[in-house]
Amino acid sequence: MTEIADRTRHARLLNPGRKLEATTLGWNLVGVVVLAIAAVQARSVALAGFGLDSLIEIGASTVVLWELADVSEQRQRRAMRLIGFAFVGLAVYLGIQSTIVLVIGFHSHHSPLGIIWTGVTAAVMFGLALGKARTGVELNNPVLRAEGRITMIDGFLAMAVLVGLVLNTSLGWWWADPIAGYVLLYYAIREAHASLRS
Repeated sequence: MTEIADRTRHARLLNPGRKLEATTLGWNLVGVVVLAIAAVQARSVALAGFGLDSLIEIGASTVVLWELADVSEQRQRRAMRLIGFAFVGLAVYLGIQSTIVLVIGFHSHHSPLGIIWTGVTAAVMFGLALGKARTGVELNNPVLRAEGRITMIDGFLAMAVLVGLVLNTSLGWWWADPIAGYVLLYYAIREAHASLRS
Protein backbone atom coordinates (compact mmCIF):
# COMPACT_ATOMS: atom_id res chain seq x y z
CA MET A 1 0.00 0.00 0.00
CA THR A 2 2.84 2.38 0.88
CA GLU A 3 4.55 1.60 -2.41
CA ILE A 4 1.39 2.51 -4.36
CA ALA A 5 1.07 5.77 -2.38
CA ASP A 6 4.74 6.58 -3.12
CA ARG A 7 4.24 5.94 -6.84
CA THR A 8 1.12 8.13 -6.90
CA ARG A 9 2.96 10.94 -5.10
CA HIS A 10 5.94 10.57 -7.45
CA ALA A 11 3.67 10.75 -10.53
CA ARG A 12 1.93 13.81 -9.07
CA LEU A 13 5.27 15.58 -8.50
CA LEU A 14 6.45 14.88 -12.05
CA ASN A 15 3.86 17.30 -13.46
CA PRO A 16 5.21 20.40 -11.65
CA GLY A 17 8.75 19.35 -12.65
CA ARG A 18 7.73 19.11 -16.30
CA LYS A 19 5.87 22.44 -16.15
CA LEU A 20 8.90 24.20 -14.64
CA GLU A 21 11.13 22.81 -17.38
CA ALA A 22 8.62 23.69 -20.12
CA THR A 23 8.43 27.27 -18.77
CA THR A 24 12.25 27.52 -18.73
CA LEU A 25 12.37 26.14 -22.25
CA GLY A 26 9.78 28.62 -23.54
CA TRP A 27 11.43 31.60 -21.82
CA ASN A 28 14.83 30.73 -23.22
CA LEU A 29 13.49 30.16 -26.74
CA VAL A 30 12.21 33.74 -26.72
CA GLY A 31 15.41 34.87 -24.95
CA VAL A 32 17.73 33.49 -27.63
CA VAL A 33 15.99 35.65 -30.24
CA VAL A 34 15.92 38.77 -28.04
CA LEU A 35 19.56 38.32 -26.99
CA ALA A 36 20.72 37.70 -30.55
CA ILE A 37 19.11 40.97 -31.67
CA ALA A 38 20.49 42.88 -28.65
CA ALA A 39 23.99 41.35 -29.04
CA VAL A 40 24.21 42.24 -32.74
CA GLN A 41 22.92 45.79 -32.16
CA ALA A 42 25.29 46.44 -29.25
CA ARG A 43 28.15 44.20 -30.46
CA SER A 44 28.27 42.85 -26.93
CA VAL A 45 30.32 39.80 -25.94
CA ALA A 46 28.37 39.46 -22.69
CA LEU A 47 24.99 39.48 -24.45
CA ALA A 48 26.23 36.99 -27.06
CA GLY A 49 27.60 34.76 -24.29
CA PHE A 50 24.36 35.01 -22.35
CA GLY A 51 22.49 34.10 -25.55
CA LEU A 52 24.68 31.01 -25.93
CA ASP A 53 24.03 30.21 -22.28
CA SER A 54 20.30 30.42 -23.04
CA LEU A 55 20.84 27.94 -25.88
CA ILE A 56 22.52 25.58 -23.41
CA GLU A 57 19.63 26.09 -21.00
CA ILE A 58 17.26 25.12 -23.84
CA GLY A 59 19.31 21.97 -24.32
CA ALA A 60 19.39 21.30 -20.58
CA SER A 61 15.61 21.73 -20.25
CA THR A 62 15.04 19.43 -23.23
CA VAL A 63 17.36 16.83 -21.69
CA VAL A 64 15.60 17.07 -18.32
CA LEU A 65 12.15 16.72 -19.93
CA TRP A 66 13.48 13.68 -21.78
CA GLU A 67 14.96 12.30 -18.56
CA LEU A 68 11.74 12.86 -16.60
CA ALA A 69 9.89 10.72 -19.14
CA ASP A 70 11.90 7.68 -18.06
CA VAL A 71 14.02 8.11 -14.96
CA SER A 72 16.96 5.73 -15.24
CA GLU A 73 20.52 6.02 -14.02
CA GLN A 74 21.89 5.58 -17.54
CA ARG A 75 19.73 8.44 -18.85
CA GLN A 76 20.78 10.65 -15.95
CA ARG A 77 24.49 10.09 -16.67
CA ARG A 78 23.99 10.72 -20.39
CA ALA A 79 21.98 13.88 -19.66
CA MET A 80 24.69 15.25 -17.36
CA ARG A 81 27.41 14.54 -19.94
CA LEU A 82 25.48 16.35 -22.68
CA ILE A 83 25.02 19.38 -20.44
CA GLY A 84 28.73 19.29 -19.47
CA PHE A 85 29.96 19.26 -23.09
CA ALA A 86 27.70 22.21 -23.93
CA PHE A 87 29.33 24.21 -21.13
CA VAL A 88 32.80 23.31 -22.43
CA GLY A 89 31.83 24.85 -25.78
CA LEU A 90 30.51 27.99 -24.06
CA ALA A 91 33.73 28.33 -22.02
CA VAL A 92 35.91 28.10 -25.15
CA TYR A 93 33.85 30.77 -26.95
CA LEU A 94 33.81 33.17 -23.99
CA GLY A 95 37.52 32.78 -23.22
CA ILE A 96 38.55 33.58 -26.79
CA GLN A 97 36.01 36.32 -27.47
CA SER A 98 36.38 38.21 -24.16
CA THR A 99 40.18 38.18 -24.48
CA ILE A 100 40.10 39.47 -28.07
CA VAL A 101 37.71 42.29 -27.10
CA LEU A 102 39.92 43.36 -24.17
CA VAL A 103 43.18 43.15 -26.17
CA ILE A 104 41.94 45.21 -29.11
CA GLY A 105 39.96 47.57 -26.85
CA PHE A 106 36.67 47.09 -28.68
CA HIS A 107 33.87 49.33 -27.35
CA SER A 108 30.41 47.77 -27.40
CA HIS A 109 27.35 49.99 -27.92
CA HIS A 110 24.60 50.70 -25.39
CA SER A 111 21.74 48.18 -25.21
CA PRO A 112 18.45 49.26 -23.61
CA LEU A 113 16.86 46.03 -24.91
CA GLY A 114 19.64 43.97 -23.28
CA ILE A 115 19.24 45.83 -19.98
CA ILE A 116 15.48 45.24 -19.86
CA TRP A 117 15.69 41.59 -20.91
CA THR A 118 18.50 40.61 -18.52
CA GLY A 119 16.75 42.34 -15.60
CA VAL A 120 13.46 40.52 -16.19
CA THR A 121 15.27 37.25 -16.92
CA ALA A 122 17.08 37.37 -13.57
CA ALA A 123 13.77 37.55 -11.68
CA VAL A 124 12.17 34.77 -13.76
CA MET A 125 15.18 32.44 -13.43
CA PHE A 126 15.36 32.84 -9.64
CA GLY A 127 11.68 31.87 -9.34
CA LEU A 128 12.05 28.85 -11.64
CA ALA A 129 15.22 27.71 -9.87
CA LEU A 130 13.52 27.65 -6.47
CA GLY A 131 10.65 25.62 -7.87
CA LYS A 132 13.02 23.11 -9.53
CA ALA A 133 15.11 22.74 -6.37
CA ARG A 134 12.03 22.01 -4.25
CA THR A 135 10.53 19.57 -6.79
CA GLY A 136 13.91 17.89 -7.42
CA VAL A 137 14.36 17.21 -3.70
CA GLU A 138 10.83 15.83 -3.36
CA LEU A 139 11.34 13.58 -6.41
CA ASN A 140 14.89 12.68 -5.34
CA ASN A 141 15.90 13.50 -8.92
CA PRO A 142 19.57 14.58 -9.28
CA VAL A 143 19.17 15.83 -12.86
CA LEU A 144 16.27 18.14 -11.97
CA ARG A 145 18.19 19.41 -8.93
CA ALA A 146 21.31 20.01 -11.06
CA GLU A 147 19.30 21.83 -13.71
CA GLY A 148 17.71 23.89 -10.93
CA ARG A 149 21.22 24.98 -9.87
CA ILE A 150 21.99 25.88 -13.48
CA THR A 151 18.81 27.97 -13.61
CA MET A 152 19.73 29.72 -10.34
CA ILE A 153 23.18 30.53 -11.66
CA ASP A 154 21.54 31.68 -14.89
CA GLY A 155 19.74 34.29 -12.78
CA PHE A 156 23.06 35.42 -11.28
CA LEU A 157 24.59 35.53 -14.76
CA ALA A 158 21.74 37.72 -15.96
CA MET A 159 22.55 40.06 -13.06
CA ALA A 160 26.27 40.08 -13.98
CA VAL A 161 25.50 40.90 -17.61
CA LEU A 162 23.00 43.53 -16.46
CA VAL A 163 25.65 45.22 -14.28
CA GLY A 164 28.12 45.21 -17.20
CA LEU A 165 25.54 46.74 -19.55
CA VAL A 166 24.51 49.41 -17.03
CA LEU A 167 28.15 50.34 -16.29
CA ASN A 168 28.87 50.63 -20.00
CA THR A 169 25.76 52.75 -20.58
CA SER A 170 25.94 55.01 -17.52
CA LEU A 171 29.71 55.40 -17.00
CA GLY A 172 31.14 54.48 -20.41
CA TRP A 173 33.10 51.54 -18.93
CA TRP A 174 33.46 49.61 -22.20
CA TRP A 175 35.58 46.94 -20.50
CA ALA A 176 32.65 45.97 -18.22
CA ASP A 177 31.19 43.98 -21.14
CA PRO A 178 34.13 41.56 -21.61
CA ILE A 179 34.56 41.35 -17.81
CA ALA A 180 30.94 40.15 -17.64
CA GLY A 181 32.00 37.65 -20.32
CA TYR A 182 34.71 36.37 -17.98
CA VAL A 183 32.12 35.95 -15.21
CA LEU A 184 30.17 33.76 -17.63
CA LEU A 185 33.40 31.92 -18.49
CA TYR A 186 34.05 31.06 -14.84
CA TYR A 187 30.53 29.74 -14.49
CA ALA A 188 30.77 27.69 -17.71
CA ILE A 189 34.01 26.01 -16.58
CA ARG A 190 32.59 25.24 -13.14
CA GLU A 191 29.36 23.79 -14.51
CA ALA A 192 31.19 21.77 -17.19
CA HIS A 193 33.40 20.24 -14.52
CA ALA A 194 30.47 19.47 -12.19
CA SER A 195 28.30 17.98 -14.95
CA LEU A 196 31.03 15.83 -16.48
CA ARG A 197 32.25 14.63 -13.08
CA SER A 198 28.78 13.51 -12.03
